[in-house]
Amino acid sequence: MAAKRSRRTASSRRRSSLKRKPFDMALIQRGARLRRSPFFDKTLEAGCKSYTVYNHTFLPSYYSDPVTEYWHLLKDVALWDVAVERNVEIRGPDGFEFMQLLTPRDMAKCRVGQGKYVLITDEDGGILNDPVLLRLEENRFWIALADSDILLWAKGVARHAGMDVRITEPDASPLQVQGPKSKALMADLFGDKVTSLAYYFFTPIDLDGIPLLVTRTGWTAEIGYELYLLDASRGPDLWDAVLKAGKRYNIRPTGPSDIRRIEAGILNYGADMTIENNPYEVDLDRLVDLDKSSDFVGKAALQRIKDEGPKWKLVGIEIDGKPIEFNVTKWVVTAGGRAVGRVTSAIHSPRLKANIGYAMLPITHADLGMELTVQHPDGPRTATVVKKPFIDPGKEIPKS
Repeated sequence: MAAKRSRRTASSRRRSSLKRKPFDMALIQRGARLRRSPFFDKTLEAGCKSYTVYNHTFLPSYYSDPVTEYWHLLKDVALWDVAVERNVEIRGPDGFEFMQLLTPRDMAKCRVGQGKYVLITDEDGGILNDPVLLRLEENRFWIALADSDILLWAKGVARHAGMDVRITEPDASPLQVQGPKSKALMADLFGDKVTSLAYYFFTPIDLDGIPLLVTRTGWTAEIGYELYLLDASRGPDLWDAVLKAGKRYNIRPTGPSDIRRIEAGILNYGADMTIENNPYEVDLDRLVDLDKSSDFVGKAALQRIKDEGPKWKLVGIEIDGKPIEFNVTKWVVTAGGRAVGRVTSAIHSPRLKANIGYAMLPITHADLGMELTVQHPDGPRTATVVKKPFIDPGKEIPKS
């Protein structure tokens, strides 16, 4: 018994020591190839404990326990450095026509000052990226990217199309402010000009001379905003200003919450969808306007897939047993002892008290109620196909 207490004490000391030490970037940094956001030094000061690399840039993963950060997001307001959402700017006389070519979504339905969630597809209908698009002018657009190099793809498409467009990366670094108290914080910082924004609309504004573009968007399905910093040199100033104003609302920096985004049915490019998947497989066919007047990359392939019906489907699943950790590999799914698919994302939801996630399955195994087996690292688990999203399917929370 004394030996067990001694081991527990030693373990506690190690955990305490880890909490006190700043994160050592030398553990993952190798030269100057990887980018640091305008807020990077501030995330270190705030005690970020883990980073991943996204669009060649360091993304803070968490500062505290991910479950603690999840509850903070649901109750208060969280600050995320998401400058990894590197933007591509498309502008020029043919800007609108080129954007129509680049995405299956009809840009005629997107007003200046409005944003849209869009897809970028290849000639086979495969998904290359799922950015948030902002229409700044009639012929000027920004697309805030998921983790893939669309700047080079867009340049190639433009050259092949022979259109008069300029494609660059603007000085734009998003900082997300998310959670139920975020609207009150925005009111304190900016007033009605920001709080009156409708869902997925945006406005240019400045904060004590810091140039910004503020959008009514986020990756949480909670009430939230993204503050696009338009001068990278002012990153520390913006960070400090938001934290100071947010103190009364119990603001704190956190990492992106995989628990909350899975509950909401939000997909993570590279995990839940890749170039091998088309919009019909991942229930994003609402982003495909096959009847728009102009052509777009992948139109013929997507028309064929729609006519034939998808052969695979990304489904919601519940996994039995004790709470699971967030998956770091795509677990095999079996039926009748035979591998049939993969779990793409899975995690334990504290408020649902269930293990939830997504699995890519053949359409023959995708019916609601279908029972399958997940080859979890700790041993096989029974899983059931269920409806997704798991919470707030009408997105009433972020629209409120």
